[in-house]
Amino acid sequence: MPSGRFAPSPTGDLHLGNLRTALAAWLFARSTSSAFLVRMEDLDPAQSSEEHARSQLRDLRALGLDWDGDVVHQSNRLALYHEAIAELTARGLTYPCYCTRREIREAASAPHIGPQPDGAYPGTCRHLSARARSARERDGRPPALRLRSDGVEVTVADDLLGPITAVVDDVVLRRNDATPAYNLAVVVDDAAQGVEQVVRADDLALSSPRQHHLATLLGLPGVRYAHVPLVLGPSGQRLAKRDGAATLADQAKGGRGPDAVRALLAHSLGQCEFDATPTAADLASSFRPLDVAPTAWTVPDVVLKGSPWP
Repeated sequence: MPSGRFAPSPTGDLHLGNLRTALAAWLFARSTSSAFLVRMEDLDPAQSSEEHARSQLRDLRALGLDWDGDVVHQSNRLALYHEAIAELTARGLTYPCYCTRREIREAASAPHIGPQPDGAYPGTCRHLSARARSARERDGRPPALRLRSDGVEVTVADDLLGPITAVVDDVVLRRNDATPAYNLAVVVDDAAQGVEQVVRADDLALSSPRQHHLATLLGLPGVRYAHVPLVLGPSGQRLAKRDGAATLADQAKGGRGPDAVRALLAHSLGQCEFDATPTAADLASSFRPLDVAPTAWTVPDVVLKGSPWP
């Protein structure tokens, strides 16, 4: 069955922004009787933990969000990612990159057409000679592996934003610690799990052309996208746990239980009135994608103070 998914990184408790995205993804799937999957993106062993994964699943259940099948962990799927990287390498579509993050930030931007994702790579190591590569390796620089994209421009469809067009940069496929990178892993997993639609926050919108291009190169089916506007804190920046009572547990301490949080998030998505208390099933049956709020939602101060509504 075509499916949607929610794929958090188990590096801490989910905050209201994460939970709002999870609710949106669940509603897109369940409102069309599609399967809904949960995948833990735990490729960073230093930050990820099974304890955080269990906490996140508890919060989803508390909001009434169910899922189909077993929860998949990326850390158990490394062989699939390395196989995809090996295929691209065998076709001459990768190259080693020795740049540090600082060097990438300081490098002059390469000429491009249209908007670029944050951190777009300027191609510094694309044409290094064998001698230059040897010199960097003698300096003790372990290389990352990048895609040789050749500046292709890609457009993907988004059910909320419309067409998204960007030039695909030479995205990292494998980090310099040999860990498969996010953009590669997510493409492999979405195809392997039969994911049809990816619903996530719109700060990732410009990554979509990258991922679609990778899927095309690997002969994998593409997905539809629906990028939901971000949740902001009082500073106008993306909501973070430091902004106050941002997690479900924090909200419970202030007397706002999971049902009230679900109603708050649904209201912020344009799916119910301010004082309504719909169940998850109610929201799925009445879900209106075109009513999803088109702009970022700033969490009210009273919510982040963990206080009840006045």
